[in-house]
Amino acid sequence: MKPLLKISMTFMGSASMMLLALSPLQSQTEQAGSSTEAQATPAPAGFDNLTNGLVSQTVFKKNLDIFAEQEGIEEGLGPVFNARGCADCHASPVIGGASQITEFRAAKMNGGYYEEHPGGTLIHDRAVDPSIQERLMEGYEIRAQRVSPSVLGDGYVEAIADATLEAIANAQPASMRGYILRVPVLEANNALRIGRFGWKNQHASLESFSADAYLNEMGITTPVLPTENTSNGNPVYDYDFVADPEDDGADVRIFAEFMRATKVPPRDEALAATAAAQSGEQIFKQVGCVTCHVASIVTAPTGETINGGAFTVPPALGNKRIHPFSDFLLHDVGTGDGIIQGTDPATRNRIRTAPLWGLRTRTRLMHDGQSPNPFDAVLRHRNEAQTAIRAFRTLSSSQLSDLLTFLISL
Repeated sequence: MKPLLKISMTFMGSASMMLLALSPLQSQTEQAGSSTEAQATPAPAGFDNLTNGLVSQTVFKKNLDIFAEQEGIEEGLGPVFNARGCADCHASPVIGGASQITEFRAAKMNGGYYEEHPGGTLIHDRAVDPSIQERLMEGYEIRAQRVSPSVLGDGYVEAIADATLEAIANAQPASMRGYILRVPVLEANNALRIGRFGWKNQHASLESFSADAYLNEMGITTPVLPTENTSNGNPVYDYDFVADPEDDGADVRIFAEFMRATKVPPRDEALAATAAAQSGEQIFKQVGCVTCHVASIVTAPTGETINGGAFTVPPALGNKRIHPFSDFLLHDVGTGDGIIQGTDPATRNRIRTAPLWGLRTRTRLMHDGQSPNPFDAVLRHRNEAQTAIRAFRTLSSSQLSDLLTFLISL
């Protein structure tokens, strides 16, 4: 068990049009950290299962097939697990996209101290034998679900320089400033880098992210994470017949290469070109959503070394302009799930800003998938987002219609 941590509408509002002007700060935030802006070129976009140019199409297809394949017990699946393959949770509208699949986590407060559920906060949904099926134990009142996000375009997210994320945070008002979490890069002897993957930014590299998912979602160990999970804290070695590490790291590198070679989610260009969507984009800016949902970011220059020296940004990913509508930082917008990721108590009620690219392909929004439409998601925002929400509530019906058109064009 880890050490205990002390934790001392209507959519119609007033017609008064109390919109916030797009401030220089917001405009600066949209392009923060983009020292290579003049040289940047757009990242290729598409839901087409085609490479972005990092690898050949033949290699991309081979990697996609490995990403999508189903693991078996003889390959190390389990003994406790959630899915048999990456595509079980990342598949819509193409392999690598999002899904409705959620994972379940639990913890509790014990005399003012935070305590993880036995075996860790993640409670696995499946097991190779019913006798080791994990279940929620009594008394763990902090319960959280997290939906599976898209990984399309994540190679560009990985290629964002730490300095760019720092510049974005520094440009945000103090009351809305994103929290920067530096996490170990597993393949680089735990060198620290700013986290950007996972709902709590628990990983900074796609290899680390892949190794984590291989272990925690499928139960397959690797050289960087060689220890099996338990069943509610109890060992499972009697049900594990494959020597650890069950993968030599090759699959993890293939998963990372597949994600690095995916294109970014595309806009619905026809809808985006309409007057309604263009008006809605301006309203999105005026309300203040772009403070956290940053519209445009430029990746690090080609040749820059990242991930603690473990990866060099290639031409396919370097100096690329992306439109993720996220700052990839942690914020408290009143929807935090109460789960501490890692050892930093500050993650407890903070969640990574959800990237809005590809929003039109998703029907379950926010980190927990509990919002069925964009405006429901907006109205759940509080705390750091309260200024934007106040402005949102003043919008007229026509402005709301334009804003929705813009959002579903993403």
